[in-house]
Amino acid sequence: MVQKTIYKTKDYAKVKFSLEASDAKSVELLGLNDNWKKGIRMTRRKDGIFQTEINLPKNSSHQFKYLVDKQDWLIDQTADQEVPNVFGSTNSLVVL
Repeated sequence: MVQKTIYKTKDYAKVKFSLEASDAKSVELLGLNDNWKKGIRMTRRKDGIFQTEINLPKNSSHQFKYLVDKQDWLIDQTADQEVPNVFGSTNSLVVL
């Protein structure tokens, strides 16, 4: 799930990314700002939901995917859009 908080007086927005993956050991968020090599490790809550918050520039868009247990790539159905990628699948897109 993607939740956005857009501030009127700041040049960035706070974006919270959440993924329910109760059987997973780790989840990373990749692709933001075109960084597909270094993921952002998400924190697991007691209820099995992985979560992280990131500040991103306003008036921008960012492709991303979740990497579960370093092997399974997942998109976020709650993202603003899905866009095709060069691998023949899709990436999630968040628009600020």
